[in-house]
Amino acid sequence: MWAWFKTIGETWRSALTDKGCLLMFIVAPIIYAFFYPWPYLTQELRRVPVAIVDQDHSNIARQIGRFTQASPRLDLRFVTSSEAEAKAALARREIEAYVLLPRDMKRDVLHGQGVVLPVLADGAYFLINKVVLSGFGEVIGTVSAGAELRQMQAKGASPLAAAASRSPLNLSLVALYNPTQGYGSYVVPAVSVLIIQQLMLIGTAMWVGTWFERRPAADSLATWAARTAAFAGFGLLSAAWFFGPVFRFFDYGHGGNLLGAALLLLPYCWAIAALGVALGALLADRERSMQALLCTSLPIAFLSGFSWPREALPAPLFALGDLIPAVVGIQTFVRLNQMGATLAEVKPFAEILLWQALGFSLLAVWALRRHKLKV
Repeated sequence: MWAWFKTIGETWRSALTDKGCLLMFIVAPIIYAFFYPWPYLTQELRRVPVAIVDQDHSNIARQIGRFTQASPRLDLRFVTSSEAEAKAALARREIEAYVLLPRDMKRDVLHGQGVVLPVLADGAYFLINKVVLSGFGEVIGTVSAGAELRQMQAKGASPLAAAASRSPLNLSLVALYNPTQGYGSYVVPAVSVLIIQQLMLIGTAMWVGTWFERRPAADSLATWAARTAAFAGFGLLSAAWFFGPVFRFFDYGHGGNLLGAALLLLPYCWAIAALGVALGALLADRERSMQALLCTSLPIAFLSGFSWPREALPAPLFALGDLIPAVVGIQTFVRLNQMGATLAEVKPFAEILLWQALGFSLLAVWALRRHKLKV
């Protein structure tokens, strides 16, 4: 047992004196912890520059303009009657969207006819597009409601009766796990789990690749088990850093089920460390491991299920996600940290993490033995 702890200490010392491994295990988690969440400090996108193409020139059009100016989501830059001018401004990125108020809009409203007000925006920027559509939707919806109420009152209905007739049921939306409904609170807790995996994988594979580049004498599986535990320790340290001080500093949801998260971090970090050992042994090259892993972050993010439900993925991609620790880890730790789920509620994910820890350990044993035979 003493030899096991001695190997862990030697591995830590060796990794921390290697500049590349030190960067991955210690420096990068600190940098990522602050520079990645920093752009999302405001949590919500506000005051998006927009324009109005007013071809109706009515009091309803002017009311839409006033409500747009008052909207916290929108920043009305100009009003014009030329759609070509608005399109040119959109192409120059002076505005992000515009709404078209067509001719005879007021006449159609007074006749009780439905009027379509198109909102044109660049759909490539989904966050901006969402804010623009929500902002104009609120503005036009408010103006439309006022017009409907006036029509009902003109037909003899009282103000209270008109309001009740138009909206018999009032809907109140309350966000349970993201009270600010901010983008940072939504994306950073999930991405941090992926960051922990990628830094661990690269750092471990780099260290193991460097080890085999020097072609030392063959070591026992017990020695490599101790080294795997040492690398897993770096992952536990990174997770404690993100899930504790970082989430608290940025006021993200945290500590929902601290004990459950700590317990499942053990198989999660072991699975990553074992996979890193296996990759390092298979590649047996310091630089190649980084080259192979750097391009995997974005595909893993798409497979993880926080951009859209994993259940919406094709079956082969869903199954592939179950083989990646970060994909299962995101589903697990977001539920535990942000939603306060119990261990029973994340049991399916916990079982997958345990199978991953066992499977990647066996893969590491095979890779180490394969390299030993080649040498």
